[in-house]
Amino acid sequence: QVQLVESGGGLVQAGGSLRLSCAASGSIFSIYDMNWYRQAPGKQREMVAVISSGGSTNVAPSEKGRFTISRDNAKNTMYLQMNSLKPEDTAVYYCKARIKVNVNIPPSDYWGQGTQVTVSS
Repeated sequence: QVQLVESGGGLVQAGGSLRLSCAASGSIFSIYDMNWYRQAPGKQREMVAVISSGGSTNVAPSEKGRFTISRDNAKNTMYLQMNSLKPEDTAVYYCKARIKVNVNIPPSDYWGQGTQVTVSS
């Protein structure tokens, strides 16, 4: 069984910073791409950033320069450093990872339970 657990969310004032973490645990053979998504109330879930196993990154245009995605492969953990936060960043943030649990089984996508980020004006 594979689990993804996010942490680091909370309430912050506009202009502040937060660092989210996503830790993968369980029966893991390898982890491929890892993503951060967010879903604001009444809106569709949207991808915020992605990082490959080799460390290549891509951040959504509206968050470039403010958000940085990184990962520590030794710890099976991904991070999202969020700076200059705005009220419109308020959402539940989810991590997703494509994980191979066995050499003979194709990889599957796993999701975390989400962590709430609230930015006050």
